[in-house]
Amino acid sequence: MLIALWIVNVVLALAFLATGGLKIIRTPDQLRTVGLAWVESFTRGQVVLIGVAEVVGAVGLIAPLATGILPFIAAVAAAALAVLMVGATVVHVRRGENPAPAAVALVLSLVSAVLGVLALG
Repeated sequence: MLIALWIVNVVLALAFLATGGLKIIRTPDQLRTVGLAWVESFTRGQVVLIGVAEVVGAVGLIAPLATGILPFIAAVAAAALAVLMVGATVVHVRRGENPAPAAVALVLSLVSAVLGVLALG
């Protein structure tokens, strides 16, 4: 069970580090050119805040497990990312965009949270 948790968390962490990093570093115009049209509905500050939340969540998926310090925090991070992805899915559906990437991240975040509770709890 712990191996499955590590696999899911590494995949999620890499995805959230990449997407969160883009939201922090790139301007809304640059994000639109790579297919993130939803940024039109948010301020620059909100987009950066979402990016920071994704990066912090990614760190939260890995650091507690890697250090052995409060490893249950990995499940909490996964649950928080799932909540973030519920919001992302809703935004994409309302804008008529493809919600599949956000929905997949939502499902994987929920899987991570459940695996974290089962493996560590």
